[in-house]
Amino acid sequence: MKLTCEREKLLHAFQTAASVAPSRSPKRTLQNVKFEATSERATLMATDLEVGIRIDVLGVELDVPGKMLLPVDRVGMILRESSDEKLHLESDGAKTHVWGERSEFYFPSENPDEFPDTPEFREDQFHQIPARLFREVVRRTVFATDPESGRYALGGVLIELSEDQIIAVATDGRRLARQQGAARSVGGHKTRDNTIIPTRSMQLLERASADNEEEIQLAVRENDVLVRSQRTTVCTRMLEGRYPKWRDVFPRQEHMTRIELNVGPFHAAVRQSAIVTSREHRGVDFAFGDGRLVLSTRGAELGDARVELPIAYEGEELTVTLDPRFVADFLRVLDPDQTFTLCLRDSESPVVCSTGDGYSYVIMPLATRD
Repeated sequence: MKLTCEREKLLHAFQTAASVAPSRSPKRTLQNVKFEATSERATLMATDLEVGIRIDVLGVELDVPGKMLLPVDRVGMILRESSDEKLHLESDGAKTHVWGERSEFYFPSENPDEFPDTPEFREDQFHQIPARLFREVVRRTVFATDPESGRYALGGVLIELSEDQIIAVATDGRRLARQQGAARSVGGHKTRDNTIIPTRSMQLLERASADNEEEIQLAVRENDVLVRSQRTTVCTRMLEGRYPKWRDVFPRQEHMTRIELNVGPFHAAVRQSAIVTSREHRGVDFAFGDGRLVLSTRGAELGDARVELPIAYEGEELTVTLDPRFVADFLRVLDPDQTFTLCLRDSESPVVCSTGDGYSYVIMPLATRD
């Protein structure tokens, strides 16, 4: 195999593929990225046997088709440190040669035929999802998962696909994030009851769709999920276990007080109120009423705090104690100029925050302090 690559384009694709390869593995072959080139395309592949990725590389001039294994650590460093615009790569299966105008490297190669297969997207049943929406789905849900939980299913995002809609849900038992939007079924595709994609895989899918402004294709199979973006295909195993019946715990909002808030100022007030919180004293009292929001904290050894924010709510005072970290997580994924609706009933009921683009976030209150 012999070819010439534009270094920057190869670097970008290599870094994404390398994020899948395990840093340690009993199977040393997995600590490589496979590079395969034909007259039609050049593709990087990586897997840890749970997640696999294929990325088509642009800017390749092929001399001799074939395949080679590239060690993640050494080749990654070469691509980052080199100042050459183009790099040449050649391998005979036993040794790999990488060189540019001012640098040259040789290192032993492993057999590319021993590298596990990473599937291509050849499904005729799948969902079409706008790429921009899919990135919002990931960004607005993954932070609410709990990969460390003993309940395995909480370590991923639940995906529900109907004929014309996608719903994504994530929870750690103390808060719940839900994003929904338009999606189109092709060939009668639909999800099974528990389609749970691991958090790490969701983050990889977000990166893989970064250069796509059109649509992605998502296909749920028996034990895994395939997602194809513009030049990238990701295959990930699904998490096992039963996901909580999130609809049963999602609060009904008919009899809740609705308060409109601006993201930027509210986020700033939450960050200030959290300054004197700690692991033992992490609650902040949110008091809404009389045209203002007062956030107060009694942080014991760290001190006290009181932050006031004018708001468009003149009703009777309502107070709820919340963990400011959970509130900030929600605000962090929104545009600072955006507005949202906060719904609450009393100090013991969950708070629901929602936007006009299909995003809802539920926070369980903390016990009220004396």
